[in-house]
Amino acid sequence: MNRDIDGSRRAMLWLASGLGVSFTLPRPLLAGKEEEEVTPAEDLMREHGLLKRILLIYDEVGRRIARQKDFPPEAVINSAKIIRSFIEQYHEKLEEDYLFPRFRKHNLLVDLVEVLQQQHEAGRRVTNQVLVVCGAGLKSNEDKRKLGQALHQFVRMYAPHEAREDTVLFPALHKVVSRHEYAALGEDFEKREHQLFGKEGFEGMVPRVAEIEKQLGIYELGQFTPR
Repeated sequence: MNRDIDGSRRAMLWLASGLGVSFTLPRPLLAGKEEEEVTPAEDLMREHGLLKRILLIYDEVGRRIARQKDFPPEAVINSAKIIRSFIEQYHEKLEEDYLFPRFRKHNLLVDLVEVLQQQHEAGRRVTNQVLVVCGAGLKSNEDKRKLGQALHQFVRMYAPHEAREDTVLFPALHKVVSRHEYAALGEDFEKREHQLFGKEGFEGMVPRVAEIEKQLGIYELGQFTPR
């Protein structure tokens, strides 16, 4: 994409987010897959959507453990590996390297940022526990109990964690970056994603999560509709 057009588009979206304005971009800026762009806030929030789907996987496995029902251990292991690589080593590092320092510098939402940072670190410890107990083979009921407890702790923390970021931190981003910085953030995010995951990135993670959902029988959305 032409960088001048790209920068103008990001600047317009940055200004609109600060003013609470919505508008439709000219079709030339939206037509063609090669010209699709994702703003920094949209990028982070859709990654939260991926995290939420893994929280639902953890919740399903936790329920099965509590009811002493079988579950495929590889569903948990593969989910935890996505958490480790895509959420902890990529998504959270974006927040820690590009967002949190700016909020601290402007003395804005500093208390929230400190709690979010602490929860990132706690989440990594829990992911370690999940991988360790699964790696040992889940040979006893005690192993499954420990796994269930770790999954519960992870879900219990990250549901409010991501909700607070989506509704408080990310909407305030325009207060701590200029429109030019906002455009540059998008470029930085995309560069980091491609360095770690190649061209697929988020688009490659979604089908991996979907396969785990299918393995557990929770992929079809209609099953969650109250009857």
